[in-house]
Amino acid sequence: MSSTTLGVAATRRAYRLVAGDDGHHLQAVEEAIPPLGPQDVLVRIAAASLNYRDLLVMRGQLGPVRDGLIPLSDGAGSVVATGSAVSRWRAGDRVAPMFYRDWAAGPYREAYGAAALGGGATDGVLAQFVVVPEASLVRIPDGMSFEDAATLPCAGLTAWQALVVRGHLTAGDTLLVQGTGGVALFGLQIATARGARTIVLSSSDEKRERASRLGAWATINYEATPDWDVEVRRLTDGLGVTHLLELGGPDTFDRSLRAIAAGGHIAQIGVFSGFGPRSNLMRLQLINATIDGINVGSGEQFDAMNAFITAHGIAPVIDRTFGFDEAAAAYDYLASGRHFGKVVVRL
Repeated sequence: MSSTTLGVAATRRAYRLVAGDDGHHLQAVEEAIPPLGPQDVLVRIAAASLNYRDLLVMRGQLGPVRDGLIPLSDGAGSVVATGSAVSRWRAGDRVAPMFYRDWAAGPYREAYGAAALGGGATDGVLAQFVVVPEASLVRIPDGMSFEDAATLPCAGLTAWQALVVRGHLTAGDTLLVQGTGGVALFGLQIATARGARTIVLSSSDEKRERASRLGAWATINYEATPDWDVEVRRLTDGLGVTHLLELGGPDTFDRSLRAIAAGGHIAQIGVFSGFGPRSNLMRLQLINATIDGINVGSGEQFDAMNAFITAHGIAPVIDRTFGFDEAAAAYDYLASGRHFGKVVVRL
């Protein structure tokens, strides 16, 4: 691949996860841009965003990580070059790679997991240029910045899958979200746009105030009110919420079960407090409630979410943007839990 055929340099800067005595760490590299196959697209990544999953990958908590893996699943940029058989994209198109490279449409299949970007085996987007199959790209909304668009592939689509695709959330419903990270705030914004009321849990009064300005109907400081499930039921006239984004994991699930209304829907998403079930799920049966495991979404669902975001003027919430040379600091900032919304790296 030459600079003549691409109109760009033949090398790229990237970060790779390298194993050390204390786990994996980021290593900056300069390397050749991978060659294009007939159905591949070369994308210049303008921005990437971090998810809690990226911390788990770095720590090896999601299973083995290939030494030298390029991390991060979420990015956005522009098409630079296309393979000889590509018909859908052309240079200059503004795109985002899909979290699950092979999940374009239809139901999820376990086989898709191995090709999740920035996971254990498949390179992600923390690189100036990436090569992806033609079918693994989604057009980003017109007028949206690359930084904003880089927050959509995982956090935005996870909230969309949980509330709209699987949850069928409608006007008049009530939603509880745990925390003020990316998925939580996308959930708040989507629910508000669909006419639902959202309760936000946070230990920070400043973040609670910001959530209120973003449209939260009510907020609860879970440190000041550790029995937050009781307060949720009080706020909902004893009924509980109809939808709940379960982001905490085992340490919050029992209270989530007590906070959900009869016939309600829990979207199981996060593992902030660890792994492994600890709850007695009999209550789900007793109140005819449901729980869905949520694992991002397909390219088709991504397109539908983008149309909704455009129609309702939803702007992703970015807490802080780091430069490419500050990628390690971006990881540290995410790990600190101080963020409100998304953490982005500008390439």
